[in-house]
Amino acid sequence: MKVSKLIISVVFFSQLIFSQSESNTRFGIKGGVSLTFFNQFDGANFGFDQRVLTEAYGGVFVDFKIDEGFHIQPELLYIGLGDFEFLNAPIYVKYDVAKAISLAVGPSMNYFFDLFVNKFKIRGDINTAWHLNDDLDINLKYTLGFEEFSPKVLFIGLGYRF
Repeated sequence: MKVSKLIISVVFFSQLIFSQSESNTRFGIKGGVSLTFFNQFDGANFGFDQRVLTEAYGGVFVDFKIDEGFHIQPELLYIGLGDFEFLNAPIYVKYDVAKAISLAVGPSMNYFFDLFVNKFKIRGDINTAWHLNDDLDINLKYTLGFEEFSPKVLFIGLGYRF
């Protein structure tokens, strides 16, 4: 498992360094706190009980400026949730709503290391960022799954562009 994480990280960082040569491309790091919402069956109360796990996340991203106000932003994030861990790789179409606010949506590919037999899952992401300056922003992201056992996740964090 650790070898596959290393290979994915090396390939992604290589692409980041190579893409930096273009003037409309910036790369960065991001991290913060993730809140994962699980619905679990509570037989004693004859219903579902919502459980929330709070963990840290971190990763890298590339911001490709396509046109005035439009960007493509792939990311690679590592998330640990209690006893299991996974990689989250969204590909966003991002639009600058205002000088300091951007909205992004896109599919999110997820690879779970320990939890499922089917380790690869596709989810949907909605992301917003408040840009404190040209390099630093505050992110709020919501991820929802399309399968029966697929928790919803809220990410709150910081991003820094180099």
